[in-house]
Amino acid sequence: MTDAVPPPGETPAGHPVPELRASDADRERVAEVLRDALAEGRLDMAEFEERLEATYQARTYGELAPITRDLPVGQGAVPLSPAVSLHKEPAPQGSWAGRITGGEGSSSWAVAVMSGFQRKGRWTVPKRFTCFSFWGGGEIDLREADFADREVEINCIAIMGGAQVIVPPGVEVVVRGIGIMGGFDHREEGVPGEPGAPRVIVTGFAFWGGVGVERKLTRAERQRQKEERRQEKLDRRAERRELQGSHRDERRERWERQWERHEERLEQHRERHEERWERHRERREQRRDGRGHRDF
Repeated sequence: MTDAVPPPGETPAGHPVPELRASDADRERVAEVLRDALAEGRLDMAEFEERLEATYQARTYGELAPITRDLPVGQGAVPLSPAVSLHKEPAPQGSWAGRITGGEGSSSWAVAVMSGFQRKGRWTVPKRFTCFSFWGGGEIDLREADFADREVEINCIAIMGGAQVIVPPGVEVVVRGIGIMGGFDHREEGVPGEPGAPRVIVTGFAFWGGVGVERKLTRAERQRQKEERRQEKLDRRAERRELQGSHRDERRERWERQWERHEERLEQHRERHEERWERHRERREQRRDGRGHRDF
């Protein structure tokens, strides 16, 4: 191996990293960078295996950060591998900042045995929420919830039962569950989250059951979009009426011009008729006067 793994607890710049516990998602991000580096020829197989083993054995950010310190993500290098951020910095502005409240959650567990449970509306999701369902089902709705941390875990155990996790748009979802004659829904996984939005990790075990994950708008947001579409329809209808009114005005003006030309032609015809009648009457009078002169 050409490069030794730097001593734990230091960043590439030599600054200490807080000894915070790393999550499975953090370790997976570092492992993905190592796989890319192996494919690009930046690491040989021995280096890759040693660093990968160190990645999955790491427990803190201080142990994870040095593993990718020599991969080219700085100035002057083409960043073929994505930079790994072990810290989710809070967004300076936006609606998500006010929803990550810290502290403890308002509910940390739920059980459904031949029954059901719901967590919805305004509630605070703890760092780890655990639910168990046996011949029953539950709903965990995060659309209007606050979050105790920027990364929360929903641990679902479903035995001949199920659980449904509903997340709002903009939230990153990671699914890590195991299913035996059951399954976990991975359709929402991989959708990038908005800046400052929390990350929801769904873990657990499903036996003859299932855990679904879906992304939905809140009822208020759906109503707002419905009103916007309704207003757009009204605006388009008003534009059509205005356009039809302008067309009617154009048709009326065209008809009036045609009627004026028709009246002009009628007037000209009447004048020519009167002129012919006047000439005819003059000729008749002249002939009558001529016969009178011959009688004398």
